[in-house]
Amino acid sequence: MLQYTSSTPRDFPFTFLQRITNDFCKERIIGRGGFGVVYKDVHDNGEVVAVKKLYNLLGLDDGQFKNELLNLMRVQHPNIIRLVGYCSETRDVVVEHNGKLILASMEERALCLEYMHGGTLDKLISDESSGLDWGARYKVIKGICKGLKHLHTGSKDPIYHLDLKPANILLDKDMTPKIGDFGMSRLFGSGFSGRREGV
Repeated sequence: MLQYTSSTPRDFPFTFLQRITNDFCKERIIGRGGFGVVYKDVHDNGEVVAVKKLYNLLGLDDGQFKNELLNLMRVQHPNIIRLVGYCSETRDVVVEHNGKLILASMEERALCLEYMHGGTLDKLISDESSGLDWGARYKVIKGICKGLKHLHTGSKDPIYHLDLKPANILLDKDMTPKIGDFGMSRLFGSGFSGRREGV
């Protein structure tokens, strides 16, 4: 049984993620991005999680996965998406190459994140029937600002998201915004001022 409420992200085996997503079936897809597909998992005990599986593309740099994983492990804040677990496995598979069968290494990488029942902010703003009043809009704006402030000033080394947009703001069932998709973010040491000299 999964305990998604744990504050320590778990290292999940790839076979486990295959099982809970019904072998990553297309009916479970809730989103797509440039580097992967997001699946919804409803576990036997009713817990819900989003599994972001990165594409297995030849030559795809593993840096973006590691960057997002490490940054999500560093931050815990009510306005930042919570990392439940991850998978980073290499397995050998037989593939055909130039008419011959060869043994190749396949990297399986995935992030397990808390599921956001409210979807993304971009879908909410484009839905004219959402009827967001000023109070709800203010709550979303204030939450995003709190999350950004925590990223920038909440630790010795600030994190800069670098890809903040409505599609990367997720909303829970209470319309609390959470910043997600940290693949492009950068960690800067305490000596970084953010200013460019001579510009």
